[in-house]
Amino acid sequence: MAIDTVAAPPPFTAVRPGHTLSFPTDFGAHPDFRTEWWYATGWLETPDKQPIGFQITFFRSATEHDPANPSRFAPKQLIIAHAALSDPAVGKLLHDQKSARQGFGLAYAQQGDTDVKLDDWRIVRAADGRYRVSVAAPEFSLSLTLTPSQAPMLQGDAGVSRKGPQAQQASYYYSQPQLQVTGSIARDGKQVAVGGTAWLDHEWSSSVLDAKASGWDWVGANLDDGGALMAFQIRSAAGDKLWAHAALRDGSGTVTQFAPEQVRFTPQRHWRSSRTGAAYPVATQIQTGSILWRLTPLQDDQELDSRRSTGTVYWEGAVTLTRDGKAAGRGYLEMTGYVKPIKL
Repeated sequence: MAIDTVAAPPPFTAVRPGHTLSFPTDFGAHPDFRTEWWYATGWLETPDKQPIGFQITFFRSATEHDPANPSRFAPKQLIIAHAALSDPAVGKLLHDQKSARQGFGLAYAQQGDTDVKLDDWRIVRAADGRYRVSVAAPEFSLSLTLTPSQAPMLQGDAGVSRKGPQAQQASYYYSQPQLQVTGSIARDGKQVAVGGTAWLDHEWSSSVLDAKASGWDWVGANLDDGGALMAFQIRSAAGDKLWAHAALRDGSGTVTQFAPEQVRFTPQRHWRSSRTGAAYPVATQIQTGSILWRLTPLQDDQELDSRRSTGTVYWEGAVTLTRDGKAAGRGYLEMTGYVKPIKL
């Protein structure tokens, strides 16, 4: 007598309100959660004072394969990576992407501290807190050291960041603003020394967005006074705000949190991609309480097509910020769901 059996999907760990993040352990991977990413963005400057934006992101995604499967070939965890340079001299984003199942020392996200690798792309945190980032793509390469100058910024409620009206719609989330950058980039066989500042996000969760969500807008910015701003909104297909949050840390380290009703994104100017037809609000005003921020892109075309890895197209770009009309800082703006609703 034959009996059909179906393996149950693995029970992913849920985000728990009140949980306390612990470092350095939480710098590392959390394979019991469905989705996780390490996200470094920043502004670089060449010796001739030319600005260049950069992005390097590593994703870890747990699959529904049985975690007890002893096979080394079982794709229990996927590692995905995106990298990009934003150089106005080029006029568009230079970018690349990779993906592979975890295993065999070729792709991994280690527990205990940050160490994520995919072929010859890697981000690793040393005992002194510095991150070393290396990427070798067909059109460019990066070799950077990111040195913390401040303590991690815990987002939301002590690191538990709500993403919707329901308590389970949340992630664990911290940022490391004001990272000091040294290193080099290479293009067309020429290596150039660079310096600058960066922002690193690390986020993990097992929840999904609200059923009505189609995408989000997010900004992380290093402010000229030593402070940091993080703001995001989750949008419906009609463009309405479903949820929002912002956090502002001033130069002395004091953090102000802004509730959903205190955060408003207002497009100021759109740019339409000739490749996808998507219209992105590349110049945007963000209101956090009584403060008005205006974001201006380093260049309009900072669209990244990652359909070969994550299945999405999004705009991820370097922006300058003003605060109540005065120059305030530089950061990165991410906009998803403008080509089609995003799926995690």
